[in-house]
Amino acid sequence: MALAAGVALLGALPAAAQPPGNGLSDVDTAGPSAGPSLPNLPAEQLQKPQLAGGVVPGLEQPPPQGTSAEVALKLLRDGAVSVTEKVTVPGGQQVTSRVPLRVSASDDQDRVFAVRDVKAEGAATGAVEGDQLVLTFRGGESTVSYTVDGAIADVGGQQQFRWQAASGWDAPVARITVSFIAPVPRLSPIDCFAGPIGSSQRCTLAELDHTGVVRVEQNDIRAGDRVDLLVGLPPGTVPVNAKFAEVGLLANAFALTPLTGIVFAILVLLLIAGALYVWRLRKRDAGALAAGTGPVEVLLRDGDRVFFASPDGVLPGQVGTVVDETVDVVDISATVVDLAVRNYLWLAEVPGPNGPDWQLSRRNPPDEHLHDFERAVYETLLPEGTDAVLLSQLRSRGGLDLRRISDAMYSDVVSKRWFSRRPDLSRTRLTWLGAGVFALGLVATAVLTFTLGQALIGVAVALAGLAIAAGAGLLPSRTARGRALVGQVRGLLDYLHTAKAEDIPAADREMVFSRSLPYAVVLGDTERWLGTFASLNPGADGAAGLYWFGGLESEQDLRRFGAHFPSFLTALDGLLAESGQFRAPAGTR
Repeated sequence: MALAAGVALLGALPAAAQPPGNGLSDVDTAGPSAGPSLPNLPAEQLQKPQLAGGVVPGLEQPPPQGTSAEVALKLLRDGAVSVTEKVTVPGGQQVTSRVPLRVSASDDQDRVFAVRDVKAEGAATGAVEGDQLVLTFRGGESTVSYTVDGAIADVGGQQQFRWQAASGWDAPVARITVSFIAPVPRLSPIDCFAGPIGSSQRCTLAELDHTGVVRVEQNDIRAGDRVDLLVGLPPGTVPVNAKFAEVGLLANAFALTPLTGIVFAILVLLLIAGALYVWRLRKRDAGALAAGTGPVEVLLRDGDRVFFASPDGVLPGQVGTVVDETVDVVDISATVVDLAVRNYLWLAEVPGPNGPDWQLSRRNPPDEHLHDFERAVYETLLPEGTDAVLLSQLRSRGGLDLRRISDAMYSDVVSKRWFSRRPDLSRTRLTWLGAGVFALGLVATAVLTFTLGQALIGVAVALAGLAIAAGAGLLPSRTARGRALVGQVRGLLDYLHTAKAEDIPAADREMVFSRSLPYAVVLGDTERWLGTFASLNPGADGAAGLYWFGGLESEQDLRRFGAHFPSFLTALDGLLAESGQFRAPAGTR
């Protein structure tokens, strides 16, 4: 009788109390999801013997040391989920949880959840901020409750509940326990993932107890980890409310991933290193302009004689280009005076209808001793078949074509190894390399966008190409030899400022004065140099006037020449400036 009564009693137990068997294998979990698809747990892990009070044998644990949370999930009949979180935080501390409301479900879909009716009790606050539910808990015990929509989806012929019961903590959490109840007791399969988003790590404990309640426990949750709970439900349990948003191709291709993050970090480091390198070179180049090399000996003595010799053999027309990296009107004017001083041209002041005019005449034809830019100046002013010309005649013809002169001057400073490239050209081989890298980056971006993704790698390559091209334009073209010459030019200017006529033997004064004058012209020290030698008698050598300048032969000193020569320079500068290709000199020479 007793045995029969026992059998009858067992047969009368409700379905909820019957062991569900290997429930994790009853449902196919394929379809849109917010986490990895993993093999089902063995049946013996789903059902474990229980002690009184719901404690599993062998898993009794002491109270957690640190932050702990108890999360109660209740599926309502309208498909919404009521959530209550009770969090205990050690005194004096504060923790924040940022639960994402938009998570990746597949390569082209995001799953979108909604949270409403957020309420907080105790030292807690909660609010929805964009695509996140932000919960903050301060020291002590606090409770936050809210309602989630979008947690129920159709998967594999039945319904599936899914929600990240814990996510986005900014500090470690010692223990989280989760309970889930639904309107029906038969729940299968049950999966729970822990650790970083996308990881396949299982929760410490996930089971369905004898009362039909899903219980989950996870210990030692690191900052940023999540507890993602999935529970299978019979079809038609509640209304399906899951929402999915399409993710465009570009959004996936240009998503920031660990790989693209590393690539961009390397790019930033390279850009910083490149910027520091360019800055260092530009600073060194600017320092050469600001600091001279000290006194420069330009007067060489041979017994009782004195000769003028420029540093590194630099010519007046080259000085200005080396110093400011451009060909200017004053560079050509100084070259004209230098050609006259070296007996290739003859300059003379002649009367004109509107005041003094100036004549340029051939004295000696251009030869192998002239540089290409000097020959270009000579032949531009006096083309073949022309023995003499007035500045007024050149002006009346509509100016001069100076392109040949400037091109030859820029090429000349490169051939002398004062510059690594023509300073007038911003495009260098490095510029073209940058352009090539940029084009390669664009192609890589397009290919990766429509194939493997990770298109930001191509963007990084393109940005690197732009940086190379921009850096090439900022790199100084002046070489170490050019920087040394710049310092010597400052020493040459010091010589022009300090030289005294009486320190030079009388027989050499006219030559030293004349050879130095073109350098005074290009360096803007003409007026002082003319004043230094104003008392020089150009006829002391038996010849009337300066040997290269006519019209003032009767003068016994250079005072009238000093008053008229600046007018010649002004007229020549004006003629050259009218060509519209170079900037005119500013200030007094």
